[in-house]
Amino acid sequence: MVTARKLLILGGIASALLGMGYGMWYAIFLEHQELGSIGGSLAAGFSAAAERHPVEADAALKQYKELKYAYDRHVDVHGHWIGLAMLLILLGIAMDRVEFSERIKLFLAAGALLGSLLFPLGVLFQTFSHGSAPRGLAVVGSALVIASVAGFTLGFARERKSS
Repeated sequence: MVTARKLLILGGIASALLGMGYGMWYAIFLEHQELGSIGGSLAAGFSAAAERHPVEADAALKQYKELKYAYDRHVDVHGHWIGLAMLLILLGIAMDRVEFSERIKLFLAAGALLGSLLFPLGVLFQTFSHGSAPRGLAVVGSALVIASVAGFTLGFARERKSS
C-alpha cells in the first residue's frame, strides 16, 4: 500500500529530477540560442527605430516579445517543477502532523502531486500555443496544488488526538 508520505516524498524527488533535467537540457541545447535571438531582435528594433523605419522596428519588437515570452516560460517551468517538488517533500516529511485519516491524506497527496506536474506542463505548452488549452491546464494544475495545500493546512490546524 502506498502511503501519502511515500507518494509525496518519492513524487517530490521525481518532480525535482524532472525539473533539473529539463533545466539542464534547456540550458545546454536551447537557452543560448534563444538569448542570442532575443538580443538580436531587440537591437534590430532599436536600430530600425533610430533610422525612422517604424514598420521594421515594430516587426522586430514583436519578434522580441514572442521570444521573451517563450524564454520566460522555459525558465518558469524549470523553477516551478523544482519549487513544487520541494513543497511536496516538505509536506511528506510533516505528514505525521496532518490530523486526517490515511485515505484523506492520500487523496490530498495525490492532488498535490498531480497539480505539481500539470501546472508546469501547462506553462511549458504555452511556449507552443498561446491558446486556452495550455492556460487551462496550468490553471487546473495550480488549483489542485492550492486546494491540496489548503487541505493540508486544515489538517495541520486540527487538534491532535490524545494518544
